Amino acid sequence: MSETRTPANRKAKELAKYLRGERPDYAYLKSLFQHLRAELGVEIPKTAKRLPYVPTEDEIRRYYVAVWKAKNFQDMMIIKTLLYTGVRVSELINIKLADVDFDRCQIRINKGKGDKDRIVPFPPPFKEMLAMHADSMKKKQAVFLFESTWKKKYTDRGVRKILAKYSEEAGLVQNISPHKLRHFLFTWLKKQGIDDAFIQPYSGHESRKSLEIYSKLSIADAQKEYNKAIDKFPI
Repeated sequence: MSETRTPANRKAKELAKYLRGERPDYAYLKSLFQHLRAELGVEIPKTAKRLPYVPTEDEIRRYYVAVWKAKNFQDMMIIKTLLYTGVRVSELINIKLADVDFDRCQIRINKGKGDKDRIVPFPPPFKEMLAMHADSMKKKQAVFLFESTWKKKYTDRGVRKILAKYSEEAGLVQNISPHKLRHFLFTWLKKQGIDDAFIQPYSGHESRKSLEIYSKLSIADAQKEYNKAIDKFPI
């Protein structure tokens, strides 16, 4: 048997008769209905959080081809550093030449998110190219790893504009942002089976729990491959 309810507009008029004498304002009504919801045991349905967009490996390849064709060495170094280390753009623009340890293939991030310091690794094959860039910056008496021709460190906006330019040149539907490169790196590492315990120290996340998003993203990608294969299942 289906429930019969008074139409909402009619019920509102009935309630208004009781409440009009209270001369309620918005804050009072909001508090009233919060208490009413609790009295009736009505739960607020949780909306599923949308997973962030992560570029595919093919999109990253296409993107880098556009970067390589431009032959702008500094742009290339900015993008590779973001992609290899997963640092946030606010952290990238504050890396000083003195923060790079070429012997250990590490970069020190000072006062990252949450005002915390950490170490991020970069691949040994990237060392030679990064050292060439650092040497050229030293000759210009730069302080930061990435500085403009005006001897000023890059801005957050400036780096984003650089990345967006190559997204357009690569013909990508979605712009590649610094955070999307970060998502790509950590999702890719998860796909390779690397445990959160190894990713957490250099990702800058406060806890392993906050890395769950990358597990979900890698699982979502694996699900697509599963769906393709299961179509051929014999029963």
